[in-house]
Amino acid sequence: MEQRRIEGKSHWYHETQSNARTPDVLPLVPEAAHVEDRFLLDLPISEDALFPFQSWLHPARRLAHILFPSHAHQYQMNTFSDYERMSTALTVAQVCGVQRLCNHYAARLAPLPGPDSSRESNHRLAQITQYARQLASSPVVIDARARQHLDDVGLTVWDSVLLNQIVGFVGFQARVVAVFQAFLGQPVRWVPGLDMQPFAPALPFATAEATWHPAHVAAEFPMASEQSRRQPGAELQWLAPVLAHHPDLLSRLSTLITSSLRTEVPQNASGLATLLTARINGSVACFNEQAQRSPEFTGFIATLRQEEREIQQWEQRHPVERITLQAIQWLTRAPNRFSDAHFGALSGHDLSSEQAINLLSWCGLCGWLNRLKIALGDTH
Repeated sequence: MEQRRIEGKSHWYHETQSNARTPDVLPLVPEAAHVEDRFLLDLPISEDALFPFQSWLHPARRLAHILFPSHAHQYQMNTFSDYERMSTALTVAQVCGVQRLCNHYAARLAPLPGPDSSRESNHRLAQITQYARQLASSPVVIDARARQHLDDVGLTVWDSVLLNQIVGFVGFQARVVAVFQAFLGQPVRWVPGLDMQPFAPALPFATAEATWHPAHVAAEFPMASEQSRRQPGAELQWLAPVLAHHPDLLSRLSTLITSSLRTEVPQNASGLATLLTARINGSVACFNEQAQRSPEFTGFIATLRQEEREIQQWEQRHPVERITLQAIQWLTRAPNRFSDAHFGALSGHDLSSEQAINLLSWCGLCGWLNRLKIALGDTH
């Protein structure tokens, strides 16, 4: 039976199995594909206003080009296609609900030839889409079985690492765009049917000694060991040997971690953000690592190990901290609902607008790291 290739989707809600469409199908907003800034997607903000954030905007923009090139080179170990990259990005954008991202990735996906209509191709794309949606919306459900499903449809270790990096990056991008839109005072546009991400279950956080172990072998080429030794941050200490399957991505991620996202924010605020995002997303390893570095938060850490109700009660008793925690929660759990009211409350509370943007963007980066830890290993 002859295999046929079809064109992409005409809108940014897409399915894994495609129906035949005319070759000149266009997305809802075709011009969204043509932007100068592949990271902020041409938000109407001046370069002067963006100047204080260049230490992390530059590597973020570079990552957008590395992850989504004009044409990705495929070979035996890297089998992820252009269509699979863009389809994954669109899936994450849909979960986050930030319309600017949905329009952009839908417009870039539309002209790409889809996979052939064989059962194997459809099953592979279905598994990739389901995995990306779960990791983006409820990362705690990702486990060894989910990783095995990717292996069963032919994804290599290189492919799996790339897939997880795409999910993490687009989630980070969505939250940064949401922050800058709130900074600009743009109205929030809710996407119908999107639920707020729930807190992860509390039980795994009861064990303070739990540690992380990689599920994949380290990269087997000379650059891996050299790249791993160069990592300055504790966040990448154990992840680096696995992420070194894609050394360019690892290098830029390392630059983001050591940028002004953290250095230009009060240490106590970044510590709170790291702990709370890890608790929401279910990354026990990230939570325990930060808890060991934050003895000043002993009482709050004990509360975070409990259920959401206890956390809310703690917030009610600490109105000063509550302002920061509420902004972090809204951005982490529902970036499509993060508004200028959340941003204004935070930036008017002992933080400048510049510090608030760095802190909130750091939350987005923490979410990326949380998902990498959950997806690429297990905590025991």
